[in-house]
Amino acid sequence: MNATNDVVGMDAGKSAVPRTPPHPTHKLKLLLRREFWEHKGGFLWAPVWAGGISLVLTFMALVMAEVGLRRTVSERGGIQVDGQVVINGLDLRLLTDKMTPEDMQKLADGISLSTASAMFWPLLVLGFVVFFYCLGSLYDERKDRSVLFWKSLPVSDRDTVLSKAASALLVAPALSIAVGIACMVAFLVVMSLFVLLHHGNPFALLWSPDNLLANAGVAIAAIPVYALWALPSVGWLMLCSVWSKSKPFLWAIMIPVFAGVFISWFDLMHLFNLDSSWFWKHVVAHLLGGVFPGTWIPAMDMQGLKAGHLGDHMAMLEAIYSVLRAPQLWVGVVAGIAMIASSIRLRRWRDDN
Repeated sequence: MNATNDVVGMDAGKSAVPRTPPHPTHKLKLLLRREFWEHKGGFLWAPVWAGGISLVLTFMALVMAEVGLRRTVSERGGIQVDGQVVINGLDLRLLTDKMTPEDMQKLADGISLSTASAMFWPLLVLGFVVFFYCLGSLYDERKDRSVLFWKSLPVSDRDTVLSKAASALLVAPALSIAVGIACMVAFLVVMSLFVLLHHGNPFALLWSPDNLLANAGVAIAAIPVYALWALPSVGWLMLCSVWSKSKPFLWAIMIPVFAGVFISWFDLMHLFNLDSSWFWKHVVAHLLGGVFPGTWIPAMDMQGLKAGHLGDHMAMLEAIYSVLRAPQLWVGVVAGIAMIASSIRLRRWRDDN
């Protein structure tokens, strides 16, 4: 009996000890992990498939070029380079040995741009993934009634909405850029085989730090600019997702487009000494297309980039960060924060009961 009382007393003493609530960063980490696992197909596998298909197409193009080159050699008996006939095909050493330093710099710039282009398809897919992810982020949980389950957990609406916004603005672009860097490495491997086949030195022509590492560094450094530029688009799409009772895609598209038509019809922008095209470019296009990487290019200061050569990565990075001086960016940031705050408030009571 005494032993039983002692055990009960020990259990009561343990239950009386207050539990430390989880740290907010731990909650955010778990919410981000939840978003990743629920949308792994879009965040990870869609860029992987896009990059893989682009690499297959690149390989097929090189094979076709090699077949065409060998056919030309067999028909003409060789390729002539500065009076020397190469019987077995193209010899890259003969070409590079005759180049001036300026020609070599142009060749390096071209190779650098070709390497960077291997990231194009994963980043293009990123725009579509983020667009439709934001549209369904708060609507789908009401549609399948899972919002009732998530609201029963000790997680606030603020943390839930912010985790979804962070997934769209930071997690998704980081994963796409990681896939893009892997595509650049694979592209260089494929090109190295082509260079070796034609007696060239791939380490001298392709694998320079200024090529791979600089391109990867510029892409990673552009993530904050992407997040700030895409913030109004993400805010708008999430606001439509939490507000609309059905068909959030139509509401997200129709409201800005109809607003643009109305403003153009009555020429309202002339009240601010602006053309109607300004509203279409800076409001409609930004709200609907801001999630696509590179849509900030018109706001970039290109003077430093034009003065240097195409492979000047520092000039490219400076041009990208020149967007931070654009008023349009910060007006969009304020609007995006306001729309995300509105999404948080709407989620507190919008469950379509």
